[in-house]
Amino acid sequence: MSIQSVGMKAYSEALNSFASGNKKVQQSTVAEEKTTTSFIDTVEASVKKVNDMQQEKSGMIESFASGEQQNVHELMITLQKASVAMNLTSAVRNKVLNAYNEISKMQF
Repeated sequence: MSIQSVGMKAYSEALNSFASGNKKVQQSTVAEEKTTTSFIDTVEASVKKVNDMQQEKSGMIESFASGEQQNVHELMITLQKASVAMNLTSAVRNKVLNAYNEISKMQF
């Protein structure tokens, strides 16, 4: 009997979470339609997010090594997020450099 109530509670919490996330997405799309950002602003914001992830990763490694934090799962998730973000940033940078080199080779 208690398993069903726990299951229903988890289901209702997930449903509420989804509904609130859906509202946030709708609000963010409305906000994005109103504002226009330049390419440079977008790149700067993305690089700042990657830098913040790297700093968060370093902080979590230090806190885990010092014994302040014992949750290995959160540490590994943070490490993977930072790694994926850095790999994606490097891939985008390489593509932009390749495109620049191709454009510079063109004869006008």
